[in-house]
Amino acid sequence: MIHPTAEVSPRATIGEGTKVWHQVQIREGAVLGKNCILGKGAYVDFDVRIGDNVKIQNGVFVYHGATIEDGVFLGPMVCLTNDKLPRAINPDGTLKSDADWVVGKILIKTGASIGARAVILPDVTIGRFALVGAGSVVTKDVPDYGLVYGNPARLVGFVCRCARKLEMAQIGSSVVKMRCPACRAEYEIPKTSFDLKVIG
Repeated sequence: MIHPTAEVSPRATIGEGTKVWHQVQIREGAVLGKNCILGKGAYVDFDVRIGDNVKIQNGVFVYHGATIEDGVFLGPMVCLTNDKLPRAINPDGTLKSDADWVVGKILIKTGASIGARAVILPDVTIGRFALVGAGSVVTKDVPDYGLVYGNPARLVGFVCRCARKLEMAQIGSSVVKMRCPACRAEYEIPKTSFDLKVIG
């Protein structure tokens, strides 16, 4: 389903069951999987890759260089950037062209959720089922199941697949066992993923 006001390049690929709502723009070479939802005013740049069952809320900007795996949630007004050294002009005053900068990559892994108005800087990977708090500015990689928020975003805990914050169960020699207080699912998080003094 593509709303009549959406602008979808004929060179984009849209998977079966994907819904593209009002005033969405999807550029050439973009590939979207099955059963995605793109809310009003979302922008998907050229050659972006998006998996199946992804929810992209109103006003989200997904720029060239981004890859989004299956089951990702991008809240309203999220921005995935791609330029670490942004300038409109070169040192000599000439307008920058495509050849005058290096595209920064962003990878958002399966099941991750990014809260409203969060900004993800280039060369960052968001781990599987991680959760980024609303309004955060993410400058570094986020581990699988990691909970981060703030500006700059800092790791403050870990979350379950159901999005509840995990509780510490047992500290081992190389992993920390954690448990969801809601669904009782258990996880083993490598000690190298976090600072026990901060999260414990």
